[in-house]
Amino acid sequence: MKANTEELAKITPELRAGDKIELSGYIYTGRDAAHKRFFQLINEGKPLPFPIENAAIYYAGPTGTKEGMAIGSCGPTTSGRMDPYAPKLLDMGLKAMIGKGERNKEVSEAIIRNNAAYFCAIGGAGALACNCIESCQVIAFEDLGCESVKKLYIRNFPLIVAIDCHGGNLFKTGREAYKRQTAAVNT
Repeated sequence: MKANTEELAKITPELRAGDKIELSGYIYTGRDAAHKRFFQLINEGKPLPFPIENAAIYYAGPTGTKEGMAIGSCGPTTSGRMDPYAPKLLDMGLKAMIGKGERNKEVSEAIIRNNAAYFCAIGGAGALACNCIESCQVIAFEDLGCESVKKLYIRNFPLIVAIDCHGGNLFKTGREAYKRQTAAVNT
């Protein structure tokens, strides 16, 4: 399925865990240090550096830009480190998160509550992922270097729906399928 980030609010209710998607449009990067600063801004009653409503955050800290490219290597980081922050951001209107690895119960519940989605990108393939990124602009926290917040324009960025707003969770169903297969082999 091909989709545009401008359609996230419309398409997330249609997505199911395991669906493959090629996403195009604007997304924002943010890792641990940026999320801490997001919450400082929220606690001070200040606006976030990008419009959170229907946005997508990519948990990534891109490397320096290569000649002739919009960005350097840009693979996903472990999403669980952002779990303390994700429910609040989802409740504020965040529509999608992109990263790698499992999420906790509170994040899964917030995804369901907000008709959002969690997408997994291919870990270890950051050098290939950068080929889907057409532009990169630092928009906040430049002092954080690779962890600064960036606005990216992506085209046909390959993702898989890991957690959907209906309670589907690829991490749970994948483990269950593995257990069934292992049990069948051992009997």
